[in-house]
Amino acid sequence: MRGPSGSNRRRTPTTRPERWLTRSDSERPNPERYAPGMRVQLGRKGDYAIRAAVDLARHDGAGRRKTRHIAEAMGVPESYLPSILGQLVAAGLVSSLAGRDGGYALVHPAAETTLLQVVEAVEGEVELVRCVLTGGPCGWETECAVHRFWAAAQDAFRDQLAAASLADVVDVDRGLTAASGSPRRGRGQSDVAPDAGG
Repeated sequence: MRGPSGSNRRRTPTTRPERWLTRSDSERPNPERYAPGMRVQLGRKGDYAIRAAVDLARHDGAGRRKTRHIAEAMGVPESYLPSILGQLVAAGLVSSLAGRDGGYALVHPAAETTLLQVVEAVEGEVELVRCVLTGGPCGWETECAVHRFWAAAQDAFRDQLAAASLADVVDVDRGLTAASGSPRRGRGQSDVAPDAGG
């Protein structure tokens, strides 16, 4: 934006989020400007694991769920589920039973199973492994100036996952369903980071 003198002037930040909807593409924030690895997001395994766990929580106490039913309800490719659910079984969060009347169910009540447990069962411990400034391995021996602040933010993220149970998620989900008037499904198109492990 140019002023009367023709010099460039910085646009004053606005506190109204809706302003972004009316700006041109050149004025909107460009995600590519930010360094890779700095976004807090789930990998594909974590995303699918949470979807599967939420489906089991929705039906907690109502019998076992087949993979095809979970896939249909949550928008997860059925081919991914055996591996994902197998990891949740190995972590002691989910039980499985083969046979016609078999399927999957939560081992513990949904209120006692946290999002952090689900995520770490398939993605490993939530921790800072890449230096924010240098992009190399993160370690206290080579701590950068941002490390302690980023680590604190990461700890807050981890604490939130640990504080949220599957029952909490289901309660919110039911509220959103009631407000929209239609059942909510999982996302058909995943916007999470690709995971080489599938």
